[in-house]
Amino acid sequence: MAFHYISAAEAASHIKHGYNIGLSGFTPAGTAKAVTAELAKIAEAEHAAGRPFQVGIFTGASTGDSCDGVLSRCKAIRYRAPYTTNPDFRKAVNNGEIAYNDIHLSQMAQEVRYGFMGKVNVAILEACEVTPDGKVYLTAAGGIAPTIARLADEVIIELNAAHSKAAMSLHDVYEPLDPPYRRDIPIYKPSDRIGLPYVQVDPKKIVGIVETNWPDEARSFSASDPVTDKIGQNVADFLAADMKRGIIPSTFLPLQSGVGNIANAVLGALGRESSIPPFEMYTEVLQDAVVGLIREGRVKFGSTCSLTVTNNCLNGIYEDIDFFRDKLVLRPSEISNSPEIIRRLGVISINTAIEVDLYGNVNSTHIGGTKMMNGIGGSGDFTRNAYISIFTCPSVAKEGKISAIVPMVSHHDHTEHDVNIVVTEQGVADLRGKGPKERAQAIIENCAHPDYKQLLWDYLKLTDGKSQTPHAIGKALAMHAELAASGDMRNVKW
Repeated sequence: MAFHYISAAEAASHIKHGYNIGLSGFTPAGTAKAVTAELAKIAEAEHAAGRPFQVGIFTGASTGDSCDGVLSRCKAIRYRAPYTTNPDFRKAVNNGEIAYNDIHLSQMAQEVRYGFMGKVNVAILEACEVTPDGKVYLTAAGGIAPTIARLADEVIIELNAAHSKAAMSLHDVYEPLDPPYRRDIPIYKPSDRIGLPYVQVDPKKIVGIVETNWPDEARSFSASDPVTDKIGQNVADFLAADMKRGIIPSTFLPLQSGVGNIANAVLGALGRESSIPPFEMYTEVLQDAVVGLIREGRVKFGSTCSLTVTNNCLNGIYEDIDFFRDKLVLRPSEISNSPEIIRRLGVISINTAIEVDLYGNVNSTHIGGTKMMNGIGGSGDFTRNAYISIFTCPSVAKEGKISAIVPMVSHHDHTEHDVNIVVTEQGVADLRGKGPKERAQAIIENCAHPDYKQLLWDYLKLTDGKSQTPHAIGKALAMHAELAASGDMRNVKW
């Protein structure tokens, strides 16, 4: 059938107050831009007229400023799940203006299918190509596109010329059945393809195609520094040692790595570690560092949900698609983050913590226990099911005023039961096979900054020392309280 080509403003007019909209993409890669920017203008006009206008937003992960940013600034978001990185959205969430549901990324598509969040009124998919029979070829990310496209009453396509049609060959679209009919997901190595290269949409639901030329709103990360470089080298040395002693197979295992400058430093160090053979990635995001390692032959294959790369890097992939076609695959987030597959493949997970407590519990989302940073993302999907789960962070922040190693985390995302290894620039704490008191000793001695070691040992002296997990409950958050009072955890007085 012939589709209607419409403006972004006309497309946005299909979205009404109270609607839930689903967006393609994962991180700012491959997500809606033009229609949501126009939706913000509608919200501003409605609010100026004294009428309410807010929507719920379902995504794979974060979006760019043209979605989360503009819609937050004009107070057009009522509910949002599951992840974001936009500073204006973060401010609105922490001001209590948005009902933000921070859930594991692997669960997002299925919770939408299960009806937990209400119906999907409109889906907006970014595409590099669309065919008359409703084959929609996505751009730089998989996200939850198959689910929202199938469930939505109406579908809007942003046909984005900023993405090459070379992206058509990168996707492997697969949507599992729901219980009680779900079967195993037949991925047995990162390079397995089990689905289709496109999302199939009922053509009758496509209300229009919006032609755009809008590059992904890629985030840039700060360059590595001596601290992140040391963290990266500590991780590489640890993994090389585990392989040498036979804990990790000599062929190595697939890696998952989070996003950010520490993740880039870790991957760079692994790429330089000659004792580690070329390896594969089974992850949710690929950054520039991994693309470079693929070019160098250090990474043999990358399975991901999103090309979270700079636009220059993305264009380089498109230009060299004959090289990358058999070395990259983009999957929906419930497949890239599937606990079943992660555990089957033996993925080694490497994620970033905000703070770690003495027993290995991790806070990866909240500053001071109350202020949302970004969200849990996929770190829980991988940590709980990893062959080895690793968390990295600098030992201190804010010129030493904040310790990342604390008596008790102020917010709890990853339990001690799931955390194997903690790495800072100070060293590596291997928590495997250790009881709580042994874990505390390993973390203080190997990961805490020298300014805080004695403070942490002094805290333990306040406990009875006999409990299974010793704590002085009245003092457990005293370092956080001191930070709030004086701005420096080092001033704490037990």
